Amino acid sequence: MQIATPSNKLPAMSTPITVKAVALLQAVRRALDMAAPAVDLLIRMLVGMVFFQSGLTKIANWNSTVSLFENVYAVPLLPPEIAALLGTGVELFFPVLLVLGLGSRLAAAVLFVFNVIAVISYPDLGEVGLKDHQTWGLLLLVTLLHGPGKLSLDHLLGARFFSAPYGRFFGRRA
Repeated sequence: MQIATPSNKLPAMSTPITVKAVALLQAVRRALDMAAPAVDLLIRMLVGMVFFQSGLTKIANWNSTVSLFENVYAVPLLPPEIAALLGTGVELFFPVLLVLGLGSRLAAAVLFVFNVIAVISYPDLGEVGLKDHQTWGLLLLVTLLHGPGKLSLDHLLGARFFSAPYGRFFGRRA
């Protein structure tokens, strides 16, 4: 094994083709970097709308919702009325935070756990339903692990009120 030293490095390639290829790759990277905040927002909006719509469906017919929690969903340890109230509350409150980008990582974490509980507690989910929940879970992990991005209140507040390392938790990237 040879260690690279200034005397045995490969010569720099500066042919016109490599210069153009590097310039093209740099342009592609800049375009992707510019698109990232919009994609972060799109992910938050997509997942937020799914959960919020589910919450709206639950409050549209409360008796039916409580009946589902009594007879279909296998939620342990909680009375059906409390489980229905908590589940509906989660689906109406945390998606709003997620879309606004306010407390985004907390909202993504709560919705991720809620999503897992939904899969476990509904025995007749089916293959398509399971794939939907897996997709939502993965998209929530993007926000949870990556942060909400620049188009979020977390980013704005983090830049305004918090310095590193706290600003990074609230959506700012180094």
